[in-house]
Amino acid sequence: MATAVIHSRPARWRSPAGWSLRTRLVAIMIALLSVLGLVVGSTAEIYLYKSLHSQIDKELDDVSRRIGFRPFPNSTDWADKPAPSGQGDGLPGGIPGDAIVLQQASDGSLAGGVVKFKDANDEVVDLTGAQKTIVLAEVPADGSNVDVDLGGDLPAYRMTKVVKNDGTVYYVGISLDQVNSTLVTVAAFTGCVIAGSLIIAGWGGALIVRRTLKPLDRVAATATRVSELKLDAGEVRLAQRVPEGDTDPRTEVGQVGAALNRMLDHVGNALEARHASEMQVRQFVADASHELRTPLAAIRGYAELSRRSRQVVPDEIAHVLTRVESEAKRMTTLVEDLLLLARLDAGRPLAQDPVDLTMLAVDATSDAHAAGPRHFWQLDLPQEPVSVIGDGARLHQVLANLLANARTHTPEGSTVTVRVGAVPNAAVIQVSDNGPGIDPELAPRIFERFARGDSSRSRAAGSTGLGLSIVHAVVTSHGGQVGVQSRPGQTVFTVMLPLIPTLEQKPQELQRAS
Repeated sequence: MATAVIHSRPARWRSPAGWSLRTRLVAIMIALLSVLGLVVGSTAEIYLYKSLHSQIDKELDDVSRRIGFRPFPNSTDWADKPAPSGQGDGLPGGIPGDAIVLQQASDGSLAGGVVKFKDANDEVVDLTGAQKTIVLAEVPADGSNVDVDLGGDLPAYRMTKVVKNDGTVYYVGISLDQVNSTLVTVAAFTGCVIAGSLIIAGWGGALIVRRTLKPLDRVAATATRVSELKLDAGEVRLAQRVPEGDTDPRTEVGQVGAALNRMLDHVGNALEARHASEMQVRQFVADASHELRTPLAAIRGYAELSRRSRQVVPDEIAHVLTRVESEAKRMTTLVEDLLLLARLDAGRPLAQDPVDLTMLAVDATSDAHAAGPRHFWQLDLPQEPVSVIGDGARLHQVLANLLANARTHTPEGSTVTVRVGAVPNAAVIQVSDNGPGIDPELAPRIFERFARGDSSRSRAAGSTGLGLSIVHAVVTSHGGQVGVQSRPGQTVFTVMLPLIPTLEQKPQELQRAS
């Protein structure tokens, strides 16, 4: 029996190939919105960055023009002189708070630092030598503006080099702390808005896609119900159809639904034609088998009567009559088998009586021993009887056919073992032999009618090829199952039948050769 392979959910989500159509549509929508949000957010951030830096550059240029109204030897000189008129309150020369003002001496050294405004007094926090070295190294001499990271506790600065008319050189910088803070805040806010929008869009998109694909779900449900129907045999009525509302040819799903309905119509017509043909064949086989029984019985009777005549029959004629009688018996067996199969196919009810499988196995094995004395016959029976509800004669025929099959297709001296036992809810009969086994190409169709093996399982005893098909038909009619496992040196036929519900059966371990 084939074992279904169940894939775990992580394996399903490893690759989009395992995603459902609904998941793919929602994922594609979220991906597109993510890209769109990233593009819009990045564009807004870049525009804001350039706009703020443009303002900082204007402010830096303004400070550069107004710097130098006072001497800049040290912080005390800074506080002695008033700001030029028109500059308003603030740092000397209109310098913003926390700005960097450095004056370069003739020897190239820098004096000054971060200017902090305190009411009427100014405070200059001197820069370290390393920070002044960074300023000299990174600020270009052409007067262009550049971002400089001085390290330490200081934020990044937008700096430039200013050369006054008198030749005095200044390095002026304005803090980018507020600019960077604004950029980070806007980026975080934009990211939160985009993430929230994606969540809402994903939730809403999933609802919309689910609602939109409802007709496709109904079409798939119809196809699933049809796939669960047994179509291989018997009368089949394909009443399942896609609802009319889901067959609108103006929509893609409607086209699929309409096509599925047309296909089901064609399949239904084909199944009806097949069933009618099967019924005709079965009826013909049943009628022919029934009608042939009388002439075959007459042929056998006349052949036997001729041999019993008081008149001396020549040896040649006696041999011919013996062969006629033998072939008539063989043909009678074939006709009886065909008639039985036809009746089983027609669903004729079988007897429903308690049947003791242990006694059935004893009787069938005894008959097989008489028919094949040169085989070794073994019984492996449980201590408790194993009983089922069924037709005792037909179940005896099942076991007799399995034993005849083992006797016919194994060489003399082979061992045939019959085991009877029980597993939960089922009685089990096994017939095993140590013969040459079944051809692997024949095993899948061993229970088909007129299936014959090759030389390894010969038809030396005149097998009709219907024995195992009768086994399968009878067991199936009893609601059971039959299977075979074969390899060189071991062939095991297993029959499983429902146990009698009212009887408590003790499960018996079935020993199987490995």
